[in-house]
Amino acid sequence: MAPGCKLQLSVMATRPVEIGPAGLHAARAIEHLRLARGLTQQQLAVRCTALDRPMTNTALSRTERARRRCDIDDLVTIAVALGVSPSAVLPLPTAHGPLSHAADIQGVLLG
Repeated sequence: MAPGCKLQLSVMATRPVEIGPAGLHAARAIEHLRLARGLTQQQLAVRCTALDRPMTNTALSRTERARRRCDIDDLVTIAVALGVSPSAVLPLPTAHGPLSHAADIQGVLLG
C-alpha cells in the first residue's frame, strides 16, 4: 500500500436480517403443504437430502417457524420434495403491491 493511503474495511451487520412477509408466507406454506401430504419434518428432510440438498429436520423446523432464512436453493428443493412448483410456496402479487401480506394458504393448495 502506498504511503498516506488508508485501508478501508467494510463491516458486516451484527444483527440478523429479518424475515419479511414473503419469507413468512413461504414458511407457513411449506408447513401447510408438508402436513397436507402427511409428511413429518424428518421425512421431508430425507426427501431433500435424496435430492442432493442435505437438510435436517431441525433446519426444516426452524424454516417453518421462520427462525431460519430459507435460501433459494432450499426453497426449490423443498418444493420439489413436496411435489409442487417453487412458485407454489411464494405469495402471489396483489393489487396492493408485489407481495400479499395476508396471503391465503388455501390458494397455495388450490394453485
